[in-house]
Amino acid sequence: MEYTHTDAELIRQPIGYWSWAAYKAVIARTRAALAGIGTTQPQWWVLAQVARAGTPKTRDEVSRLLRNYLDTGPEAMEQEIDTTIARGWITETPEGRLALTPEGRTFYDKAAALQDDLWTERHAGISDEEYLTTMKVLQRFIHNTGGRAWHH
Repeated sequence: MEYTHTDAELIRQPIGYWSWAAYKAVIARTRAALAGIGTTQPQWWVLAQVARAGTPKTRDEVSRLLRNYLDTGPEAMEQEIDTTIARGWITETPEGRLALTPEGRTFYDKAAALQDDLWTERHAGISDEEYLTTMKVLQRFIHNTGGRAWHH
């Protein structure tokens, strides 16, 4: 890959711009790929939470967990959960527990395979060591600026 600046110049580049540009590129690619199979990124989050749960989660548990992802918000997450139910991917028990339907399992497997492909695409030419360093550096930037990151 050819970089935009020399190493000496890159050191002086603003992290705010480059982290924003990386965010936009990754999110746009992910959302376009998911749209190509007929879903949204928040619907994927819902499916993944339900599919990977050791014990069935309630609607409230899933909504509370995901509402902070990319500033989605509680109303949007409730709508996305409703959409996964309306599409027949998830059922909700009278107690509010969510479970995948057979159709939901099939769709989840398809979307998970796509997410694996996207991960591979994003990580091309990046070692695990480089990725780990990047994650730690980004978390340090958040810490140093008094920010708060939330994930799980």
